[in-house]
Amino acid sequence: MAPFATIYTYPNNVRVQRAQAVAKLNGLEIVEDSDFQLANPSDPKWAAILAKFPYGKVPALSTTDGSLNLTEGQAIVRFLADSGPKSEQLLGRTAVDRALIEQWACFAEQELLTNLYPCMLMVHRPDLVPYSPEGYDASAKKFERAVKHVENTLAKGNGKFLVGEEVTVADVMVAGALILASKLLLDAEMKKNAAPSVEGYLKGLLEIPELKESFGELVTVQERLRGKTE
Repeated sequence: MAPFATIYTYPNNVRVQRAQAVAKLNGLEIVEDSDFQLANPSDPKWAAILAKFPYGKVPALSTTDGSLNLTEGQAIVRFLADSGPKSEQLLGRTAVDRALIEQWACFAEQELLTNLYPCMLMVHRPDLVPYSPEGYDASAKKFERAVKHVENTLAKGNGKFLVGEEVTVADVMVAGALILASKLLLDAEMKKNAAPSVEGYLKGLLEIPELKESFGELVTVQERLRGKTE
């Protein structure tokens, strides 16, 4: 059987890892293509991608049957969740659950990743975002507040899933951001002060084979990584 779709990306993109996790849960094969030079007009493959996606943004998904060319990571995850036999589980079986799952998907993008990325770029790409202790700490504080909200929700529920009694898009979206943060910002101090249950939550999710295959092992840091001051 032909793959369901191809997704174009740069390597190790958490938004693609989340898409792959949802696709695997839904029994969909997604070909991942990162064998091109991003934003290089002299690369023939990039030129072909731009013909489908003129905005020039990845991740970008193209279905094998040619029916859809789609960008924006959150939209791609939702489409993949809605395209297989586990769509009701992944997106919610009731109107209330569907609303809560969508809320968490937005939260993962707007509160977790939005506040994580400045810290990541200051550490790993200071040519793009120069390191500033004040800027780093401001983003870290906002991220910690968001993680505390995840912690409080888990404490009020079953501690295993954010919505209901089974894994949903809410968990995939939030876990992707937190697994990435665990490599850089979500350190022992932050977990102790704001989110003592989060690591156990992530380890539980990674016992699900499809999530483990997509995200890999949980890598943690004892102390958060910081950039270098000039």
